[in-house]
Amino acid sequence: MKSNYNKFPTTYIEGYDDGAWAGYAPILDELKKHCNTGRHVLVADVYPGVFDDEILPELMKLHPALVINMIDLFKEEKTISEQLKYHITDDRVFGKMYYGDVIDFIDLTKLEEAKQQVMACDGLVLLYGFGAALVHPGDTLVYFDMARWEIQMRYRAGMGNYKCSNYDEDPLRKNKRGFFIEWRIADKHKASLFERMDYVCDTNKKMEPKMISGDAFRSALQQIAKQPFRTVPYFDPGVWGGQWMKEVCDLDRSKQNFAWSFDGVPEENSLYLGFHDITVEIPAMDLVLYQPKPLLGAQVFARFGAEFPIRFDFLDTMGGQNLSLQVHPLTEYIKKQFGMTYTQDESYYILDAEDDAVVYLGLKEGIQKDEMIQDLRKANQGEMSFDAEKYINKFPAKKHDHFLIPAGTCHCSGSNAMVLEISATPYIFTFKLWDWDRLGLDGRPRPVHIEHGKEVIQWDLTTPWVEKNLVNAIYEVSRGEHYVEEHTGLHELEFIETRRYWMDDVTHHTTDDGVHMLNLVEGREAVIESPTNAFAPFVVHYAETFIIPASVGEYTIRPYGESQGKKIGVLKAYVRKFS
Repeated sequence: MKSNYNKFPTTYIEGYDDGAWAGYAPILDELKKHCNTGRHVLVADVYPGVFDDEILPELMKLHPALVINMIDLFKEEKTISEQLKYHITDDRVFGKMYYGDVIDFIDLTKLEEAKQQVMACDGLVLLYGFGAALVHPGDTLVYFDMARWEIQMRYRAGMGNYKCSNYDEDPLRKNKRGFFIEWRIADKHKASLFERMDYVCDTNKKMEPKMISGDAFRSALQQIAKQPFRTVPYFDPGVWGGQWMKEVCDLDRSKQNFAWSFDGVPEENSLYLGFHDITVEIPAMDLVLYQPKPLLGAQVFARFGAEFPIRFDFLDTMGGQNLSLQVHPLTEYIKKQFGMTYTQDESYYILDAEDDAVVYLGLKEGIQKDEMIQDLRKANQGEMSFDAEKYINKFPAKKHDHFLIPAGTCHCSGSNAMVLEISATPYIFTFKLWDWDRLGLDGRPRPVHIEHGKEVIQWDLTTPWVEKNLVNAIYEVSRGEHYVEEHTGLHELEFIETRRYWMDDVTHHTTDDGVHMLNLVEGREAVIESPTNAFAPFVVHYAETFIIPASVGEYTIRPYGESQGKKIGVLKAYVRKFS
């Protein structure tokens, strides 16, 4: 059946068709309207990762009398590296969370000198770069933005971290520095500027900038926080990747495989905003940072702050290989070791499976802890192959099964399964224990963290407990003429609740002041509607993830289009209430 999966979901923004510009020439023409008279301070603040050597020469065409490039005000690379030594660590993957500010890395003497230079200049002043607004608030403030996923692509292509000459370094180490340090301080700094931005510029595509007015930007985020929406998915190959997404999501058939799809991870995904004939891409995190309460709801915001706590992603091993055998840290461990406030609880919902599909989950009865750890160490030193089935339960996996994976549970998906992974958002905290004697796509051994893993494995989560609590712990919640509602997880040790709805007609839902994340797990199409017409009907297709902000309140779901009159399945995830 032909794919109807929408890879480019766009939210059209009303009232600002004249508030968007595409290309450097129109952007500069718009900025000139502010810069052609007397003294004027143009602040061009940026997210670290934008191409400075592309943007700055274009802005120089405005002929400023004074130019200050922020990178010159930062401390020297060696000084910054020494300052961050504790947070960067020697590990390929894991650092320690940095909760400081961008000013921590700026030479304060140089900053003061820059401020004095600005005050002394009578013409056009251009302040450019990461943290430029710290020098002067600006008469005009333009923010050059981009998504984290594009930054990671640039790392792979040879870009270094900010103020860092690590161009040839392992991309995993660059990602680590971004995740634990740069993106944290950059998001904090950006959030402080939201209300002041006169313009926001999308720089995700090289030499294809798109700019919108600050009012259009803020209005767009306010609009999205009141209606259903999708983030822009992206797909990535992997050593164990499969073939299912190529067909269902209509991806490039010539590629070897696709392992991951991230469709519902606001920290990494983008939003497409439509302004007449211009589509602007902004990080979905901008929505989380600017509209946390309408998006998340009061209780979720109180618990997590401006962070989106749930993520959906795909793991495709159809025609592929087993995932690495792995375990996720307990909250106490992730907090003490890495500075994170909550951990990566998760589950595997099986979207599709071949007859031989399995999930490895939990420990077998009577195994010896020391023996298992010794065998893992020997295996990863190349002395033997680890006998996973000696230590780990292996359960058959079929379509619509749900396997729950609280932190500390050893697990992995086997080959020939299509997994909708539902998890908490701290997405990099996977301690690989065994990777089946294989190398990564880069030809290097994939990172393994046995010493971390042995500290968090819950040795009492063995076969009887796992079978009772983690494998298809499904029960009916309610039933009507046209629907069945089922509880499918997650385990009581995890903060995420999931419900599955089978329906052949309209079903009624309420956010109860909490954000909902959903996926159409069965059926071609569905439509989400407002009983009060508070938002336009929103159509979703098979396997698409979508988000219902807390502010929406009441909404309905029903089969639509090709699925009208047929039974569909929807999986919903949300944060459990305190009470």
